[in-house]
Parts: sequence; structure tokens; C-alpha cells
Amino acid sequence: MNPTQTDAYLHRLGAERPPRATAEALRDLHLRHLRAVPFENLSIHLGEPVVLEEGALLEKVVAGRRGGFCYELNGIFGLLLTSLGYDVQLLAGRVHGDEGLGIPYDHLALRVRTVDGGDLIADVGFGAHSQGPLGFGERGDQADPGGTFRVVEAGGDLDVLRNGKPQYRLETRPRTLPDFRAGAWWHSTSPESHFTKSLVCSRITEDGGRITLSGRTLTTTDAEGHRTMRELGTDEEVLAVYRDGFGIGLSAVPTIRGGQFG
Repeated sequence: MNPTQTDAYLHRLGAERPPRATAEALRDLHLRHLRAVPFENLSIHLGEPVVLEEGALLEKVVAGRRGGFCYELNGIFGLLLTSLGYDVQLLAGRVHGDEGLGIPYDHLALRVRTVDGGDLIADVGFGAHSQGPLGFGERGDQADPGGTFRVVEAGGDLDVLRNGKPQYRLETRPRTLPDFRAGAWWHSTSPESHFTKSLVCSRITEDGGRITLSGRTLTTTDAEGHRTMRELGTDEEVLAVYRDGFGIGLSAVPTIRGGQFG
């Protein structure tokens, strides 16, 4: 990522270039990312390829002002942090579900080392999760507006818990972005993937709440956790929420395509 691309990315986040790669600067960038760049799986249902390459990610997220899911969001955030002087490692995770752990390379998160000694887990691609990075080596409770988090040992790996419930299991071995292509392909095409079964677009709001559009269901949550749900009736209403709530301009309402392509 060259300096011009880095500056464009920071502009997308509404952020200034930090003078040093500190933990405080990372926390600021992390929260700005969650507010500005939505977690969304629209590409799957619009028939757009999910390409885990720097140029494609910059074109989609920075130039196109779109969002993405974990591989895209944490992938490009890792590139940004590296360009700002952070030491970044990509870690593979498997999401805890009702039937156990998900597929290998189910999730991508970041291990980030700062110049002031912090070793942190950054994750801007897991939907409703922590608003700030988590301490990689901290084994006690970690308070966050998104809940109470804990990182625990799990047979050589690490389990990330939110409010006592395991969210995902992280390997500690560093990976590269191409390693996640098979996982991205599976989640984009398999009828067993929850991403092919649903539409989602979600981000944190400036007041600490959240706005989520799932198909035609609009859910707004305030900072205290009070939730309001509303069904949108017309295509115009849906497109207006994508435009005004997420900054995404679409010419037609996406519909669920399922996993029969790719």
C-alpha cells in the first residue's frame, strides 16, 4: 500500500495519519473502522467475486466505499496497519457454533504489535464484537462497550470469549492472505454457509449503538442495548437505508442467491 493509498484509506475512516504506531492510535483506528466500514456479505448475493488481493480490496473498500466480511475487512485493515508501521500477523480462526467449530480458515483476525509494547488482537470483521482491540496475552476479563471479553488457552490455540460464550478459536501461527482463499470461496458458495443463506449489512453508529439491515429487516440498537426492529416495505426504502445508513449506493435490492454458483 503506497502513501497515497494509505491516505485515501485514512480519509475513508475519517482519521489522521498517526505519528507513531501506538496502542492508542490502533484503538482509534479500530473504532473508526467499525463505524465507517460495514460488515456486509452483499457481494455473495450480487454475484461479485470475493478477491483477497490488495488491489481488489482497495478498489472495493476504499474507492468503492463498500464493506465486506472478515477476510476482506481484516485483510485490508492489516495492510493499512502495516503501512502505518505496525507489526501485523494474520491469524486463522474457527468460529464456535451450535455444532462445534467451523471449517479451517473460517475466520481471519489480526495480531498487532505496537511500538509501545502492546501485543493486541484486532478484529474489525466479526460483526457484533469488541469495539476495541483485545490484549493478546491478557487472560483476565477485558471490559469493552461490546461486552466482557476473555482470551483463554485452548490446547495451544486461543479461545476468544464474549460474555462467557466462546466466539472463535485462534491459531497462533502466522498466515498469509492467500491462505484464506479456500475459506472465502466456501463461505461465498456453499449452501451450508450461513453467508449464502442470508443478507446482512451492519455497522456501529457514532453514538455507540448499531444499525443492521438483514434483507428487509432494519434493526437499530442504542448504546444501552435497546433494540427496535422494522420491516421495510418498498425497494426504495431498502435502497435508501443502504445509501443513507451505510453509504452504499445500489441500483437494485440484493436478494439471496444461495450457494448454487461459483
